[in-house]
Amino acid sequence: MFSWLGTDDRRRKDPEVFQTVSEGLKKLYKSKLLPLEEHYRFHEFHSPALEDADFDNKPMVLLVGQYSTGKTTFIRYLLEQDFPGMRIGPEPTTDSFIAVMQGDMEGIIPGNALVVDPKKPFRKLNAFGNAFLNRFVCAQLPNPVLESISVIDTPGILSGEKQRISRGYDFAAVLEWFAERVDRIILLFDAHKLDISDEFSEVIKALKNHEDKMRVVLNKADQIETQQLMRVYGALMWSLGKIINTPEVVRVYIGSFWSHPLLIPDNRKLFEAEEQDLFKDIQSLPRNAALRKLNDLIKRARLAKVHAYIISSLKKEMPNVFGKESKKKELVNNLGEIYQKIEREHQISPGDFPSLRKMQELLQTQDFSKFQALKPKLLDTVDDMLANDIARLMVMVRQEESLMPSQVVKGGAFDGTMNGPFGHGYGEGAGEGIDDVEWVVGKDKPTYDEIFYTLSPVNGKITGANAKKEMVKSKLPNTVLGKIWKLADVDKDGLLDDEEFALANHLIKVKLEGHELPADLPPHLVPPSKRRHE
Repeated sequence: MFSWLGTDDRRRKDPEVFQTVSEGLKKLYKSKLLPLEEHYRFHEFHSPALEDADFDNKPMVLLVGQYSTGKTTFIRYLLEQDFPGMRIGPEPTTDSFIAVMQGDMEGIIPGNALVVDPKKPFRKLNAFGNAFLNRFVCAQLPNPVLESISVIDTPGILSGEKQRISRGYDFAAVLEWFAERVDRIILLFDAHKLDISDEFSEVIKALKNHEDKMRVVLNKADQIETQQLMRVYGALMWSLGKIINTPEVVRVYIGSFWSHPLLIPDNRKLFEAEEQDLFKDIQSLPRNAALRKLNDLIKRARLAKVHAYIISSLKKEMPNVFGKESKKKELVNNLGEIYQKIEREHQISPGDFPSLRKMQELLQTQDFSKFQALKPKLLDTVDDMLANDIARLMVMVRQEESLMPSQVVKGGAFDGTMNGPFGHGYGEGAGEGIDDVEWVVGKDKPTYDEIFYTLSPVNGKITGANAKKEMVKSKLPNTVLGKIWKLADVDKDGLLDDEEFALANHLIKVKLEGHELPADLPPHLVPPSKRRHE
């Protein structure tokens, strides 16, 4: 149980007590940010108001991709069971948005019923109308993976203009709504068809402000040879570079995410390592959920502040009586100059401003006379929230993380590679020989013994200086060799006997083969003569 007392002298109200980060975010939003959003009609331009469910819901993962890239199969692979409403095939099969969530019994909740449920974070999707709600369902089922996260499956993105028009709702706008609220966005690509259609390009651009949540999966990579895979990977990075205009390279995971045998197993090790990295990324979501919500609220507050400056500037420029319509057109056309003026006057970063083209489109239908003038008190309240309240909540986030047990996604495919011989890296590197009766270093010990006896052992041991002469021949940095020395000097006497020297050479070999060194010496690597001391 946490308590956080606001003690800022400027506060007019009694200090507030927040029990959890989630409760704190809810109260801050309603009391400090929401009044600013409502006063300047933020919800008509950018994003609907947040509700309690937006702060309370589990972390969500959004899957986006062209048809037949394996989105639904990916969910099936993670859950290791079918979910209601699931359809898989080479043609565009998933024609709905499916929120796959935890439930006591299997079943489907249709969209219209879903958007009136106050416990689900989907109520504001009502604004997209029946054409969308008829294509939106929630699939509920009991599954250990879904106890920690929810997954949103989306319709396959089509390439033809005709199919796009026939959707009946703004597909990119719906995805943008989800992107604001989810914790991870996974873009799936098929190694066989890398072409990025116009609609997919539009969708990726709509996700522009959420690059930090974005990950890319190059799926079905087991169906092509290594040489082709290199070319495909290069082509994908080139295509993404033209659409995602960031200096950083987006993280791409290569693999085959389904439970069938690999068609071309040459890159099995690569796929295993990539899958492990992706799983670790997804498993960390519950632990970082509060921080993500805090981060999204800060982003929203910054945008709301800029929006207030834009609306009040437009209001200020409008005439009181005549020529309103012509002045409105002039202001919309010169919106870029207004952006620059606000940027200079209030020292706001250009990255905080909304899209110029989108803002101009939205302003065309607005009545500027109903806009509000600048109200410094509302902006000061938001500034106070960003400067003081958020800082205190950050401390609470760390407290919650430290007091909660390690929160990771469990069950389904996540358990398959955790333990046992099929765990990632089992029996490789420092783990080699883990199940052998004989000491694994023993098979190469005669070779290491020949070197050992050339290093002038005294009473069966060599000094650190003599060992160093041999160990530096590996060309490994001193930091690595120092760690190997610590691991190999089992009895901590500052000298190495023949078994310890053989162990040091074995660990050098492990490192040179590209594996990581263990933090502590595993029991199976302890030399036989030292095991009685363990």
